[in-house]
Amino acid sequence: MRAATAAPEAESRRRATRGGGDSRPSASPPIRRRRGGPRAVTWYAPWLFLLPIAILFVVFFLWPAVLAVQLAFYDYSVIRPAELVGFDNFRRMLGDERFWRATLNSLLYMVGLIPLNVVIPLVLAVMVNQKIRAIGAFRAIYYLPAITSMVAVAIAWRYVYNDAGVINWILQAVGITDQPIQFLLSTDWALPSILFIEAWKQMGTYMLIYLAGLQAISSDVYEAARIDGANAVQQFLRITVPLTIPYVAVVLTLTMESASKVFTSVFVLTGGGPDDSTMSLGYYIWSLAFQRFEMGYASAIALVLWGALIVLAMLNFRVSRSRYDV
Repeated sequence: MRAATAAPEAESRRRATRGGGDSRPSASPPIRRRRGGPRAVTWYAPWLFLLPIAILFVVFFLWPAVLAVQLAFYDYSVIRPAELVGFDNFRRMLGDERFWRATLNSLLYMVGLIPLNVVIPLVLAVMVNQKIRAIGAFRAIYYLPAITSMVAVAIAWRYVYNDAGVINWILQAVGITDQPIQFLLSTDWALPSILFIEAWKQMGTYMLIYLAGLQAISSDVYEAARIDGANAVQQFLRITVPLTIPYVAVVLTLTMESASKVFTSVFVLTGGGPDDSTMSLGYYIWSLAFQRFEMGYASAIALVLWGALIVLAMLNFRVSRSRYDV
């Protein structure tokens, strides 16, 4: 009996000692979340998705750009070790007649491409933005040159510019000329011929950029203008053009960049001739690096071209942004 009564008493004393005399069951401890769960690792998940493109960017753009800047201060021709020459490559440009001829040609390409690639694609975008039948096929036809290889385009246009090509046939048929025009062999016609090919090839891309901007404009704006009596030309000049200025800035920057780097059409059709009349800075840099193996001098010209394009792009966006803010 004593043993039977002693056990409950001992248990009561132990409970009184633990809980201060309270015999109620103690509350369960709070549940703690384990660290390292799914929420703890999500901060670097976006970086994992960016890692492949970051590696490609470093390997194929950043690292070659750093090497090009370094080579601009060296005399390096692949077959012999590089020799540090400081600013000699940049001083050499001042007396290089072919460099200045290529610079002039690139400026001519730029002056010719800006109205063709900035104005005409905007007009085409306004046309294809209409809700008419078979407009999808119309857009595809205009965009087809943009997705075609420039080599294929240049070869096709070589036959168009040929003595027995379509253009010479039309000119002789209407009596404008008696003899076929040597479009790619004449110093007067070669550069405009290359310029037209480049503009024709790029119009589809710039048309899509403008089309995206036009579709972002609310139709209520045009409806209000029509109610106020504005015709189509007034709507284009006072609504479409001001509201697409940011897109004009993008197209203008891309046009200036492409004009300075005209290469494939020149390589396929003229090789920079006749008499360097079609040689752009992009083609001259390639010929120095891979025909004459003057990697250092070619890198110096590329560095100057890169800096000039950055300055032009900054000026372009500054001017366009100030007009858009107004």
